[in-house]
Amino acid sequence: MAEKAPYILILYYSRNGQTAELATQIGRGVARVSGIEARIRTVPPVSPATEASLPAVPDIGAPYASKADLAECAGLALGSPTRFGNMAAPLKHFLDTTGDLWLSGTLSGKPAGAFTSTGSLHGGQESTLLTMMIPLLHHGMVLCGLPYTEKALGETETGGTPYGPSHWAGTGEQLPISEHEKSLCQALGERLARFALKLSA
Repeated sequence: MAEKAPYILILYYSRNGQTAELATQIGRGVARVSGIEARIRTVPPVSPATEASLPAVPDIGAPYASKADLAECAGLALGSPTRFGNMAAPLKHFLDTTGDLWLSGTLSGKPAGAFTSTGSLHGGQESTLLTMMIPLLHHGMVLCGLPYTEKALGETETGGTPYGPSHWAGTGEQLPISEHEKSLCQALGERLARFALKLSA
């Protein structure tokens, strides 16, 4: 039986679809690198109503992530819309269940990056990306950002940071993802894929 190809797990939560689109663009960047694949997964929303339940598979979009998806990945791209300068509760809830992976060091030495979407241009893009990196550091992951050798980073008039790709969605009608934002997402996906193969060699 053929050995399964390594993969970059692109794990996100998206409320209105913008963060999901960023995940797709990161997957396209991973696809530029031979010998590794993209696996796109989401997490379910959380509810204060304890009796609320969701189907095991969402009706549309990416499948829900399992801890096995995370444990077996060669690298990770973690994405969330901003919530007061931090990641959204559903993604934090999923990460809070990974104490056993932390205890065993399962993710240690694997590359990881973060991506986000905000309603306002200065509404917490950098702080969200930086705070999302804290649990990744606790897991021993090797952080991967975007260098200024990426031309789009110096030219963007919307989203895009050295800490990871971002999208300015706007506070009214949702703005489309710009070409610069797409370019930076794809750059992160490619960087994660290349680093994952080098670190696992």
